[in-house]
Amino acid sequence: MARDGAQDSHQHQSLMYPYGPDVGDTKNPKSDDGTSPMISTAVPFTFYGKEHNKLFVNNNGVVSFGVNVSQYTPDPFPLDAGSPFVAPYWGDVNNEFGGDIWWRQTQDPKLLSRCTEDINQYFPEVPFTAVWALVATWDHVAYFGSASKKTNTFQAVLTTNEKIAFIMMNYLDIQWTTGIASGGDAKTGLGGTPAQAGFDSGDKTNYYNIPGSRTPDILNIASTTNVRVPGRWVFQVDEFVIGVTTEQSDCLV
Repeated sequence: MARDGAQDSHQHQSLMYPYGPDVGDTKNPKSDDGTSPMISTAVPFTFYGKEHNKLFVNNNGVVSFGVNVSQYTPDPFPLDAGSPFVAPYWGDVNNEFGGDIWWRQTQDPKLLSRCTEDINQYFPEVPFTAVWALVATWDHVAYFGSASKKTNTFQAVLTTNEKIAFIMMNYLDIQWTTGIASGGDAKTGLGGTPAQAGFDSGDKTNYYNIPGSRTPDILNIASTTNVRVPGRWVFQVDEFVIGVTTEQSDCLV
């Protein structure tokens, strides 16, 4: 049994794209409900028909386009505000209590080759060669009001060939769902209004709530998938395409 656990841990670790200071990442400031500076992208990222070249990596588990997001209690998609964003795990992170948020945009050939290989595997019918990627990682982040050692590690990867765009969300270890300002328990990080995962284009038409969002089941997101790889969700987002096949509902594990 221990060997199986080690194999499972290795599998989940291998899902994560490299991150941290060794690969040139920038680290967000220690700030409750904080964000990165505005990031001007080297190439446009098309999100449901709209090209974006400015984004933010927000501490509360969101990559947003055009404007930063400080809201800590998640709302279900579609949002009324109309601000487009990707939410690998939208909840009340507080990196002052623990953990770091790392990000980089890159055109490194090795990283882009990995993006291309992954997307070609999951979307074999879509001709795609990555020319740019953003890797944002929430590494062992704590929740607001934490009275425990529970942390979450997850990641969002955005990649494009300047026309076709994909988002990938990787989950290494999820131990909490809710900060105390969202009704969670300080000792468990559970209860209240749990985290939301998915994306929202801002047009009230194109959006997706990953199953379990804003319910206690989101704690198990590292065991679910739409590409038959537990702990990974991948979507084409330049136009409305959910999952990769008509068998998506059979891919959840």
